[in-house]
Amino acid sequence: MKTKFQVNQIYLLFTITLFILEILIAIFVHDRFIRPFFGDFLVVIFMFYFFKSFTKLSDWNIAWISLSISYLVEIFQYFHILRFLGFSHNKIAIIIAGNSFAWEDMVAYTLGILAVLCFEMNFIQYYFPKTKLQ
Repeated sequence: MKTKFQVNQIYLLFTITLFILEILIAIFVHDRFIRPFFGDFLVVIFMFYFFKSFTKLSDWNIAWISLSISYLVEIFQYFHILRFLGFSHNKIAIIIAGNSFAWEDMVAYTLGILAVLCFEMNFIQYYFPKTKLQ
């Protein structure tokens, strides 16, 4: 039986780079566009490459998983799940899960997934067919 689990070091490097960028945005950027919109745009790309680092699922499956998780977290924000779970004053929980619902976040997640799928289909598969990236 062929396993769907493996570590792809190149995609893991993408993941680590995006994670560091997300941390830097969370700590140092306090504006009205980069942190709230671009951060959400990047977080689904981060999740996409995180899953791609460890599985051999198709790009479409990884995209649906990443987008579904993002939407679910946003829905949890709508229902104030952190307050319900007793984490409403926990700074780390608020940074990870957020604390307020916004339709703009749903748009950012969707655009992030579309961007990473376009990048994968048009750049990676074109310039690196059948390489270590695949």
